[in-house]
Amino acid sequence: MAMPQLSRTKNIAKRSKKYLDEALYKRLFKDGSSEMSVRIQLNRFLKSSKRVFKWEVGDTVKKLRDCNRFYPALKLSETMAERGMNMTISDQAIHLDLIAKTRGVAAAENYFIDLPEASKNHLTYGAILNCYCKELLTEKAEALMERMKELRLGLSSMPYNSLMTLYTKIGRPEKIPIIIQEMKSLDIMPDSYTYNVWMRALAAVNDIFGVERVVEEMMRDGRVAGDWTTYSNLASIYVDAGLFEKAEKALKELEKRNAYRDLTSFQFLITLYARMGNLLEVYRVWRSLRLAFPKTANVSYLNMIQVLVKLKDLPGAEKCFREWDTGCSNYDIRVVNALLGAYAEEGLLEKAEELKEHACRRGGKPNAKTWEIFLDYYLKNRETNQAVDCIANAISIGRGDGQKWVPSPEIIGVFMQHFEQEKDVDGAEGFLEILKRGAGEEDLGVEVYESLIRIYAAAGRTSPVLRRKLKMENVEVSDSCKKLLEKVSVE
Repeated sequence: MAMPQLSRTKNIAKRSKKYLDEALYKRLFKDGSSEMSVRIQLNRFLKSSKRVFKWEVGDTVKKLRDCNRFYPALKLSETMAERGMNMTISDQAIHLDLIAKTRGVAAAENYFIDLPEASKNHLTYGAILNCYCKELLTEKAEALMERMKELRLGLSSMPYNSLMTLYTKIGRPEKIPIIIQEMKSLDIMPDSYTYNVWMRALAAVNDIFGVERVVEEMMRDGRVAGDWTTYSNLASIYVDAGLFEKAEKALKELEKRNAYRDLTSFQFLITLYARMGNLLEVYRVWRSLRLAFPKTANVSYLNMIQVLVKLKDLPGAEKCFREWDTGCSNYDIRVVNALLGAYAEEGLLEKAEELKEHACRRGGKPNAKTWEIFLDYYLKNRETNQAVDCIANAISIGRGDGQKWVPSPEIIGVFMQHFEQEKDVDGAEGFLEILKRGAGEEDLGVEVYESLIRIYAAAGRTSPVLRRKLKMENVEVSDSCKKLLEKVSVE
């Protein structure tokens, strides 16, 4: 007879009124998972006199970390520790990782140093090693790994995986087989992550046969079963190498392993088949996704439309968009932008404008990316006035994360070159006024001011304020521009 599963959440209904009347993580995510809403709910809980079980705190910290809410996770961990909640060594390792993510490696190092010696085991050492590896601090990571070996901490595959990830990121894949050999000599069992990093390292040096030998070794060993990541890794490597027949076999194996009908897995399959140029398989997997998820997410439509655009199937992308447009509950401008970009690329400006207006009527709000799409079109067609309007609109909207939007130096250079050719002082000055709203005068760069000086000189215009402006902004121009500045600066 199977044992019944015990659920901690059942205890919540039975606990006294001194305790929170719902699971802590549910309280924190009550108004959504945004950083602001989670922080507000956390502050309300911490100000209240309600108690929670220790396991709830650990469970909530884990959920907050999983959705990258590191600041609230750290605050919860710190506050509960200050209130006397006992922290295990595992809790301390997690706490160290949160400090590194929110306050930097130096703060994490100080926390590690201040830990009692009894807490400095493979978990906390592994946590600080992982911090070094993520920040690409190679010398510190290597020195700490040697120290861990000297202390005979009973190493597992995890610290080796961290080190291999570091070498992958800094472009030293040749170091990874050496680490694998060391693990074998110490009889440290690799896990699926180890095998996947090893495969990627061999692929980076174009050793496809080596990649296949790794998969064969894993299957022969039998202690680690090939999982979704293994075969998705293998399929991606084959696609990168142009071995489409082998890639298709790996993808078929992947489909067999998508037993839980995971959304991300479907999207990965669609993307890989698209990279192979296999439109029929893209549509087949899309139909399977739609059957598995009748209420299909915006992100799935976005991925599918982007794929169809790349495969030059514009009618298919339009059909997919119409399907989304008629059934969506949340009008996502990113989906609109995917089709807008295709129209702009094909020179279909009228269709692009109609789509933008339709999106506005449906409640969609053009973002900076929307205007970037139109900006690219107008620049390609040398319609400068309209392009300047796009810059102004994008700057006024800003980025989705609240940051300012500014065009790239290359884009700014294209505009300034145009104004130089046209000897258009007023156009240049107007353009710079728009840029200042986003970047500020101090961020415009010396090249912009040198171009402005050349425009004044080419147009035969003078300025009583240009020299003072450069001095105020502490801009030092080249000797040739200084000579031009003498001619155009008339007090």
